[in-house]
Amino acid sequence: MRDDATDRHDAATWSPLDSDGWYAARNATTALRNALVCAGLERGFPYLRADLNSFGHGLVELGRVSPATAERLAELLRLALASGLQRLEESGNETAEHRTGRN
Repeated sequence: MRDDATDRHDAATWSPLDSDGWYAARNATTALRNALVCAGLERGFPYLRADLNSFGHGLVELGRVSPATAERLAELLRLALASGLQRLEESGNETAEHRTGRN
């Protein structure tokens, strides 16, 4: 029966564990945490956590960080972007060399 109390899903019985948003936020938080640990920034993000908003959408809470942590993160992003651009340029050169038959 459609109106049976066991079939209804209301706010009183809702759990974040029933939400895809929760798992997406948790997985993204875990991935970010692992990257921050590798970068030596695990203590720089004390408020990092997975969360849900009132609509059940997953969110990653980064929280406040010190200026030193923000500068370190900015430097890591700059290095990552530069490395990625360099790889793209290198792969572009390899492709061009391959097309022209040069080794």
